[in-house]
Amino acid sequence: MPAPRYRLVNPEVTPYYHVISRCVRQQFLCGFDRTLGRDFSHRRHWIERRIKLLSSVFAIEIYAYAVMSNHFHLVIKVNPDAPNRWRDRDIVNRWRKAFGGPDVVKRFAKGELLTHAEYTGLQPVIAEYRKRLASLSWFMRALNEPIARLANNEDNVTGRFWEGRFKSQALLTAASVLSAMAYVDLNPIRAGIANTPEESDFTSVKERIHQAIDSAVARKPAHERELEPIAGYTEGQVQNGIEGCTLARYLELVDYSGRSLHPDKPGSIPPDLPPLLKRLGIKPAGYVRYIRRQEKGFRTAIGPSSEIKAAAKKFKLSRLWGISAGKQLFSSA
Repeated sequence: MPAPRYRLVNPEVTPYYHVISRCVRQQFLCGFDRTLGRDFSHRRHWIERRIKLLSSVFAIEIYAYAVMSNHFHLVIKVNPDAPNRWRDRDIVNRWRKAFGGPDVVKRFAKGELLTHAEYTGLQPVIAEYRKRLASLSWFMRALNEPIARLANNEDNVTGRFWEGRFKSQALLTAASVLSAMAYVDLNPIRAGIANTPEESDFTSVKERIHQAIDSAVARKPAHERELEPIAGYTEGQVQNGIEGCTLARYLELVDYSGRSLHPDKPGSIPPDLPPLLKRLGIKPAGYVRYIRRQEKGFRTAIGPSSEIKAAAKKFKLSRLWGISAGKQLFSSA
């Protein structure tokens, strides 16, 4: 029986997670359905737009995404303390972008005067919204449910569109975060529907390449950004990002990884190995297997074996899968 979500997502253990959500029976409900002879690729636009909208609503930071024909990937960071710094009206306005709300919530959001009883009754509602805006489960609900309704309405059907549970993997180190990001960004290349990162539609790497070209995008203030920076500057201050990495180094890593997926180089290590891998303590051969999806040993956590063992205790689980895989991928395992 799968562990409950609160046992698998705990920001006190790690705020970073790789999330996967799949269509029912892995059908191509967001791509070309050969059985029906219909193309549903436009739904990938829906999902991408919804991800970007929710990045401005929830205390969930988006580091990577890839929207495929029958599933999507996210690499996210949960920031549970952020809602505590938001004013009550900010909480309500954010919530209404995703879910709406009862009449008293709408009136409060508009700045209308409430009676004392109405304001008092609204406080526990706002407190609950504040809690939910830091929840990965509520984020996924706000992402998946509207897409399912739109698709079902388009097809004039009812029933499930997504599998009941999304999958999450705890990312325990900076190296595991960057490895997961590259894994996500390379999905179209691995699936054979794109040849290069810059041609990989509905991915964060294509967005980041645009950032590299247009420095004004990377310098946007935090509340206007849809992707969290690898590293960068805003108003002269170093942004929070992934320690030891820059956008240029990350794009180098993705480019290297994409070359490792080339059919003429099955499992090979290109000679232009990025020094970033060495600095992060990632074994090149293990990394290529991981990127090529031959490394299936990770389930609920990704990181060196020592970190996985420590995380299992913090999650209060008897064990987490991935000890052997951690040894193969990370030199510090």
